Amino acid sequence: MGVEVSRLSNGLTVATETLPSIETVALGIWVKSGARNEREHEHGMAHLLEHMAFKGTSRRSAFQIAAEIENVGGEINAATSVETTSFYARVLGDDVPLAIDILADILQDSTFDPDELEREQNVILQEIGAAHDTPDDIVFDRFTETAFHNQTIGRSILGTPDTVRSFTSKQLHDFMERQYGAEDMVVVAAGGVSHDAIVREVERKLGSFRSKSQSNIPQPAQYIGGDYREERDLMDAQVVLGFEGRAYHVRDFYASQVLSMILGGGMSSRLFQEVRERRGLCYSVYAFHWGFSDTGVFGIHAATGMNDIGKLVPVIIEELKRAGDGIEQAELDRARAQYRAGLIMSGESAASRASQIARQILLFGRAIPKEELMERLSALTIERLTDLSERLFSTTPTLTGIGPIGTLTAYPSLRNSLGRPNPAAHKLAV
Repeated sequence: MGVEVSRLSNGLTVATETLPSIETVALGIWVKSGARNEREHEHGMAHLLEHMAFKGTSRRSAFQIAAEIENVGGEINAATSVETTSFYARVLGDDVPLAIDILADILQDSTFDPDELEREQNVILQEIGAAHDTPDDIVFDRFTETAFHNQTIGRSILGTPDTVRSFTSKQLHDFMERQYGAEDMVVVAAGGVSHDAIVREVERKLGSFRSKSQSNIPQPAQYIGGDYREERDLMDAQVVLGFEGRAYHVRDFYASQVLSMILGGGMSSRLFQEVRERRGLCYSVYAFHWGFSDTGVFGIHAATGMNDIGKLVPVIIEELKRAGDGIEQAELDRARAQYRAGLIMSGESAASRASQIARQILLFGRAIPKEELMERLSALTIERLTDLSERLFSTTPTLTGIGPIGTLTAYPSLRNSLGRPNPAAHKLAV
């Protein structure tokens, strides 16, 4: 049936997709405001606000919010990312009005009770400590901090112990008032839904929500790159090597996604086969590409032992160079199949589909049909991917290592081994 979209008088977008074979409904409210929209002294506030939204309103206590949704067998949760915050639920079709009522309640009438705030601040301090004690998590925080040095886009979403402790109930109220406006929000429901019924219910509960926000517009991102090393007495070392990637809106975004699959998207990928299977230099290796609204990062993560870390990065670099020398048609076809299968599989999950629709509307202003995505994939050629790889891997590298990293490749040596871009390689850039 496709995605149906309506816009309320206050600017709030409501989108639904009916999935006839699914009886449940995944629905949520996505806000175009995340950790990147924080001011300097607000580091971690977007994440704390997401936590506090479930800690009580004028109508419901924290227990009542949880109990009411669980009394009908439903689930409710929230998430904070660099550029968005979401509040979502999954319920049976008959319980959609309840879910919308609860989500609307926490967005419009959260009390941010000081006692609840103090408890939740303590919870997040524990979360920060747990992240620090998990090297395969914290290495990514250090990676983005290095890639986007001294910028909000590179900061940890969790904040720091000092900033989290400092926040007050009034600051949370002010932050929500400033950041959340209907014109920068979208309500999405997927599953066994009726579009008209969802629109009516959302209009009833959120039709009077303020139209505009005074969101802190983040400064344009500037990829910088660099080197971060943290020696720790651990059994293994966590390493992330990265480069400047592509934003969601640019032509090379989908090519970058496919290139990451060719290099490290599964057991048949180049890095897995060469680094893990043939040489046994690590127990885990994969590539990734993260897009943001105005930039991106392309990276490789590997976990290895102390004895092999000195050999690891040079072998990875050789594989990156080899991608610039040519990609085989079979590799491109396999990556396309992986991407296509991922899209289809996510479409069979109401929760994944709702999240995908919301993200597309916030980024592109519309839901992108699956057929259009398939056309973009079909248009990719070996020439474009080869050209892209040469341009990507000629940008300033970011190298992050945590653990027994004494023999990790020196950063100047890494830079010298990558060379400089060939001017002719820019002919396909967009």
